[in-house]
Amino acid sequence: MKKHNFYAGPSILTQQTIRNTADAIINFADMGLSILEISHRSKQFQAVIDEASALVKELLNVPDGYSVLWLGGGASMQFCMVPFNLLARKAAYLETGTWASNAIKEARLFGEVEVLASSKDANFSYYPKDYVVPADVDYFHITTNNTIYGTELRVDPDVPVRMVADMSSDIFSRPVDVSKYDLIYAGAQKNLAPAGVTLVIVRDEACGHVDRPIPTMLDYRTHIKKGSMFNTPPVLPIFSALQTLRVYKDMGGVAELEKIDLAKAALLYKAIDESKMFVGTVTDPADRSIMNVCFVMTPEFKELEGAFVDFCAERGIVGIKGHRSVGGFRASLYNALPLESVEVLVQAMHDFEKMH
Repeated sequence: MKKHNFYAGPSILTQQTIRNTADAIINFADMGLSILEISHRSKQFQAVIDEASALVKELLNVPDGYSVLWLGGGASMQFCMVPFNLLARKAAYLETGTWASNAIKEARLFGEVEVLASSKDANFSYYPKDYVVPADVDYFHITTNNTIYGTELRVDPDVPVRMVADMSSDIFSRPVDVSKYDLIYAGAQKNLAPAGVTLVIVRDEACGHVDRPIPTMLDYRTHIKKGSMFNTPPVLPIFSALQTLRVYKDMGGVAELEKIDLAKAALLYKAIDESKMFVGTVTDPADRSIMNVCFVMTPEFKELEGAFVDFCAERGIVGIKGHRSVGGFRASLYNALPLESVEVLVQAMHDFEKMH
C-alpha cells in the first residue's frame, strides 16, 4: 500500500533524495566506498558541501557578505548560539509557540530579553501583529513557522535592528529577502534532509560584537573561517540536503515550490472550512501555516478522533495525529509531499464524515 506521509519531522523526503542517499551509502562518487566511511576532507565530499552551499545561495538569492554553514546540534543549539554571539545587552523576541519559548529561555542566560508580543494567551493559535521593535536592542528574533500550533509568518518584517529567524519548518517554501536578516537557521529534518545537520545563513559582519569569550565550537566565526570543516561535519545529511536542493532547482526554484505548497494548503483548508465535523485551530487565514495544518473535530464528534486516525491508517495515511499540547490532527505539507497525498486525505475526511 502506498504511504502518504504527513509526519511533522523527521518528515517526508523526495524520492530522489532517498534513492541517491541510499546509493551513496553503498558506493559514494564511484570511490568504491560508502559515504559513511570516507574522509570529510576528501575532494569528493568537499565538492558536496561546496555545491550544497552554492545552491542555498542560488535558491534563496543570498547576497554577498553572508556565509552558509552546516552545523550540528539542531535548531535547539541555535537557541543558545544566537545570543552567545549576538546578544551584548538586550534582545527582543516574539513568543509564538513552544520553540520560540525555548529560544527565549536560552537567550535569558546571556542578557536581557524583551518579549514584544505573545500568543500564549490563546494557546498560540494566532501570530502576534501589534508590536513595535525598539531600536535599542541587539537583535529581534522570530520563529516564522510554528509546527505544533499551525501558525506562520510569510512576510519578511522591516525592523530597525538586526533580525534573526528560526525557519526550521518553512525554509524553501517561499522566496525570502535574506538581506533583511542577519541570521537565519533551520534544522534540516523538515524541508531539506534527515535530522543531524542545521543550516545557518549568517551575515559575516554581524559576528564579533560581544565582549564575552565564546567557546570555539559555538563561535560562528570559527565555522565561517573553516567552511563548516572545523570539526567533522554531519556528512550524510549534508549529502542528502544536496540531493534535495538539486530537486528544488530542477523544479524551478523556490517561487515554483511556493505555488505548489499554496495549492496543497488551499485544498486542505477548504475541506476543513466546509466540513461539519472538522474545524481548524487557526481561524484567521492570514495566520495559517501552509506547512503544518492543524485541525480538530467539533465537540459533538470529539470521541471519534482516534477512530479517524485509524481510518486514515487503513488508507495509508500516516503522521496526522496532532501534538499532545493541541490534540486533534496535524497534516504537515512539506515540499516533498505530493498533491496526491493531500487529495487522499481530503477524500478520507469526506468519507469519514459521511459515515457519521
